[in-house]
Amino acid sequence: MKLPLIAAAIAMLSIAGTANAEEHIVQMLNKGEKGSMVFQPAFVRALPGDTIKFVPTDKSHNAESIKGMIPDGVEAFKGKPSEEITVTLAKEGVYGVKCAPHYGMGMVALIVVGKPVNLEAAEAVKQVGKAKPVFAELFAEATKTASN
Repeated sequence: MKLPLIAAAIAMLSIAGTANAEEHIVQMLNKGEKGSMVFQPAFVRALPGDTIKFVPTDKSHNAESIKGMIPDGVEAFKGKPSEEITVTLAKEGVYGVKCAPHYGMGMVALIVVGKPVNLEAAEAVKQVGKAKPVFAELFAEATKTASN
C-alpha cells in the first residue's frame, strides 16, 4: 500500500522540479551593449532543466553549439538563420554557442549550467578571429562565478 504513495511523491517532486525551471532569453543582435554582432547576454548561468531561448532580434543570425564545447553525452543543436531556437539544458557543464555566419566576428556565447564540469575541455577548443578574445572574457566570467 505504501508503494503507490512513494510513486506519487516521486511524481510530484518531478513535476515540481520542472515547474521551477527558468527560461533565459538571449537576443541575437547586429549591435548590442558590447559592440556589433553579439549575443545579449553573452554569458548565462543556468540550472539543469532551464531553457535558453535564442531570439533573432536582427535577421541573419543563428545559434548553434560548438563542437567540443558541450558536456559529454549532450546532443549538439543548430538553429536556422533568422529563426528562434529554444534549447533545454538538462546536463551540468559549459555550453559554447556561436552564430555560424558571424563566428569569426566574435558572435559567441557561453552558458554555464550548474557546475562547469567540462570547463577545461571547452577552453581547449581552438577559436577563430574575434571569437578568441571574446571567449577569453567569457571563460574568465565562468571561472569567477564557479569559485563563488
